[in-house]
Amino acid sequence: MTTAIWWIRRDLRLTDNRALQNALSEADQVIPFFILDSHLLNVEAPRRQNFLFHNLQLLSDQLKAKGCPLVVRRGDPLAELSRLVEESGAELICAEADYSTYAHKRDNLVESKLNLKLEEGLLIHPPWAAVKADGSPYTMFTPFYNTWLALPLPGNPLPAPTHLKPHIDLRSEPIPSATETAGFPAGEEAAQRHLENFLLLSLGDYHSQRDRVELAATSQLSPYLRFGILSPRYVYAHFRPFLDNPLTHEGASKWLRELGWREFYFNIMDAFPFVLRCAFRENMRDIPWRDCPQDLQAWQSGQTGFPLVDAGMRQLAQTGWMHNRARMVSASFLTKDLLINWQTGEAWFMQQLLDGDPASNNGGWQWTAGTGTDAAPFFRIFNPVTQSRKFDPQGSYIRTWLPELANVPDNFIHEPWKMPADLQTSLGVQIGADYPSPIVDHNLARRRALAAYKK
Repeated sequence: MTTAIWWIRRDLRLTDNRALQNALSEADQVIPFFILDSHLLNVEAPRRQNFLFHNLQLLSDQLKAKGCPLVVRRGDPLAELSRLVEESGAELICAEADYSTYAHKRDNLVESKLNLKLEEGLLIHPPWAAVKADGSPYTMFTPFYNTWLALPLPGNPLPAPTHLKPHIDLRSEPIPSATETAGFPAGEEAAQRHLENFLLLSLGDYHSQRDRVELAATSQLSPYLRFGILSPRYVYAHFRPFLDNPLTHEGASKWLRELGWREFYFNIMDAFPFVLRCAFRENMRDIPWRDCPQDLQAWQSGQTGFPLVDAGMRQLAQTGWMHNRARMVSASFLTKDLLINWQTGEAWFMQQLLDGDPASNNGGWQWTAGTGTDAAPFFRIFNPVTQSRKFDPQGSYIRTWLPELANVPDNFIHEPWKMPADLQTSLGVQIGADYPSPIVDHNLARRRALAAYKK
């Protein structure tokens, strides 16, 4: 009887899992295996790890119900895989390809010692698929996206296996305990329902409502894609009919670009791994950033005095997620208004976000800071008040996350510091006491940022 190991990493699912299917086709029995890798788990990201462990537990339950229990070990990947190969006699290890610097180094090392076979599945198209005619990578999104769109459509997603043969009894460590994540129920079935609800209820209006921070108009699929609870090919297959429907085509086309951006940033990380360490643009590596712990702490805790920025940062702190428009405004405020290094914000987001992914997080921060590929020009500086009026016109989002401003009338909700003193008293909210005064003058900060970037 032949044995293969299905090495689970960022593919916590049974449906459309090419690594699992390859293991099943190559061997008589398959050992599902997850390694609690200290290199990854030592990173401070408690919410993301909680979400990972909860989904891992539900996958373990699925596998146990199919008679093929998950094996969990803690330690170095090569050492633990070598141990399991020796214990089980496995001839093959199947895993889904990943593209970070650490993933490449880890997999190359394992491949040099053991029979590792990598399968695609993290992206719709692997990083080397959408490239220029000469084989070099794109550094601008639009030409990349046009080439990416022209690639052959991905095939139909693979069904989940109905039965798995039990493997020999193997030692397994307990999965760390986890709790439910508000707003993001764990498990493959919950993720599939989440996708279906978005497609049926929100996709048709996505193009017109996606930037409204108070609305649940975005897909919020990123945590599920982050850990492969849904495969992008599965998502695309269920999304495709809406792209062909005239009633939903405009919203679907806009949303497809978001999938394209995700794949673009993976391409950038794979081709230019140094972006995880410094600015992509060489002439943007010596910006004279400010070192101001007090301003940084105000930004992190949602106490800047600018309601949209603070609402976004408090949503992040309380839930591990933030609306994308709020992410852009908050990132612009840190880098342009406060002139604090984008890498500080990148690190904070990676610590807090459920969907924190090195490629997308880095790409988003460098875009906002004007330091990356296809980045917003450095002179594009979001006005936090203008953004607030445009994308939260009634202040509903602000009032949700800043309860101290709940009674502030609409005409002051975006600039509460302009309320007359007697109105502040009658409302029971003193600016500077119950809610902070702005920590910076936006117009002065804008001029300061432009001067720093022009250096």
